[in-house]
Amino acid sequence: MDEKVNTNYDSSAIQVLEGLEAVRKRPGMYIGTTSSRGLHHLVWEIVDNAIDEALAGYCSHIEVIIGKDNSITVKDDGRGIPVDIHPKTGLSTVETVYTVLHAGGKFGGGGYKVSGGLHGVGASVVNALSVWLEVKVYKEGHVYYQKYVNGGHPQEPLRMIEDCDLDRTGTTVSFLPDPEIFTETTIFEYDILKNRLRELAFLNRGLRITLYDDREADKKDSFYYEGGITEYVALLNKNKNPIHDTIIDISGEENDISLEVALQYNETYNAGIYSFVNNITTPEGGTHEDGVRQALTRILNKYAQSSGMLKNNDISLMGDDVKEGLTMIVSIKHPNPQFEGQTKTKLGNSEVRGISNRIFSESFERFLMEHPEEAKVIVEKAMTASRARVAAKKARELTRRKGDLDITNFYGKLSDCKSKDASISEIFLVEGDSAGGSAIKGRDSMTQAILPLRGKILNVEKARLDRALSNEEIRTIITAFGTGIGEDFDLSKLRYDKIIIMTDADVDGSHIRVLLLTLFYRFFRPIVEAGHVYAAQPPLFVIKHGKTIKYVLNEQERDEYLSSLSPNTKYDIMRMKGLGEMDAEELNETTMDINKRILRKITVDDAIAADEIFSKLMGEEVEPRREFIETNATYVENLDV
Repeated sequence: MDEKVNTNYDSSAIQVLEGLEAVRKRPGMYIGTTSSRGLHHLVWEIVDNAIDEALAGYCSHIEVIIGKDNSITVKDDGRGIPVDIHPKTGLSTVETVYTVLHAGGKFGGGGYKVSGGLHGVGASVVNALSVWLEVKVYKEGHVYYQKYVNGGHPQEPLRMIEDCDLDRTGTTVSFLPDPEIFTETTIFEYDILKNRLRELAFLNRGLRITLYDDREADKKDSFYYEGGITEYVALLNKNKNPIHDTIIDISGEENDISLEVALQYNETYNAGIYSFVNNITTPEGGTHEDGVRQALTRILNKYAQSSGMLKNNDISLMGDDVKEGLTMIVSIKHPNPQFEGQTKTKLGNSEVRGISNRIFSESFERFLMEHPEEAKVIVEKAMTASRARVAAKKARELTRRKGDLDITNFYGKLSDCKSKDASISEIFLVEGDSAGGSAIKGRDSMTQAILPLRGKILNVEKARLDRALSNEEIRTIITAFGTGIGEDFDLSKLRYDKIIIMTDADVDGSHIRVLLLTLFYRFFRPIVEAGHVYAAQPPLFVIKHGKTIKYVLNEQERDEYLSSLSPNTKYDIMRMKGLGEMDAEELNETTMDINKRILRKITVDDAIAADEIFSKLMGEEVEPRREFIETNATYVENLDV
């Protein structure tokens, strides 16, 4: 038996955490993680408070400033936090908001009709996780100030420090994240802040949000969109050739729940549907998105039949048919949203489904009747998608797996692993037969499967599912994964915990890697979101001195390692060969051995940004691709042409 740890289970075993100690003890419970994502979450908590003032109609401009010391300042011109004494705490309301958990205007006290943020503990949590935090409140001709240090301890009571113009109101908050909490990084990334602040400006039409970076001279971006989410759709469709000119803008309100939808179809075969509740992104959708999508399918079927475009012997349009090439933003404001799902980013309020369905149906049907030419091209695209769906269903039959994989009948391509336990199995997608041969010899055959790829696979950014399924390499990948595709997709049937892309670090290898990532993002996105996709990182150089052999990924690592050697060391540097030129031992040593290799996990943290990049890099338009390459050329290393 295990040794008992505590012999006296009495009151001394029960720990009581005072004030904000609980937040510092378990920060992950409040901000999810103390990684870079958690660091940036601090900003969103403070910005959410300013957005609430905008939602209530009192704030028109929010400024976010990254300080030279990596502090953050958020300014708004809202009403300013109340400065009087709070009746329950006996403290000023400002101090209550910044030191007491679950204190704020988001809990039914009449402060806000609707509000952002998932739990309303933002200000106090940010204070708890900061070295210092300062707040200034501009109110009734006065400026009030308070500073907190060492995880949220007030340095002094709230006090009035100066006068200001009578018409100036608002709140300014500055804070410096605590490196004892954020051990991975305390450096804020400009682009992460920029993308989310731009999104918030789209979702709150007429609100100006300005981002400054004091770490670099004159670096700033300002976002203001009078058109709101219609301008968001225009941006997302910028590189996708819309098939109709009008961006359809629908809005309405019922039972204090307001809905806004903007949509436009384009020539691609992929859907970009993004939904939000009180400015919170809901990547898992929910009842608001369900109601709109059901209405979209029903109204397009109704119009297709009434206009004679859909004949009696034609099959009805399905949800997948009407979303092909659709870019759509669904945004609702709800006074009491209820979230569910694994990540609490799926709306669960049942009444919203009917409300969003009714509001969208009425306006969308009116649009189709009033714009017959645009209605025609939308229905024609959906009908073409419907015919392709039927063809894809037949093609999918070719990829269905029959029990355990029969290697001899599987085109002789896949060298599977012996293990049937998906949790310890991994598959390498290897560029070329020669590298594939070395990988097969150098692998651990118990847990590592090898699938050599012959040539470049189809660019699925420019192809429907039916055409993708006619590509032999793609069919092979689908069969190997075991998940099926399209309507048949089932993540639980994935046969490997890790899918590892192993290509050379040259132009061709990079192209193959992007083609594979495009395939995964468009047709196997749950696999990427679940963290199963990796890119192998073969070393670029090998450094030998004495009996020591050191592999390094790039020039920077090479130079850092060489500078660490004593001045008298003799050493040899050799640029590594391509994967196909390595023998089995070299490939295992550098890229496949689980104790030595380096893998890069592929993630899709920001679906909208990822969609935009894939459209630029892999779409039909050449100019956006050229702009992207020119903009990012300075970041390219080891370009082999």
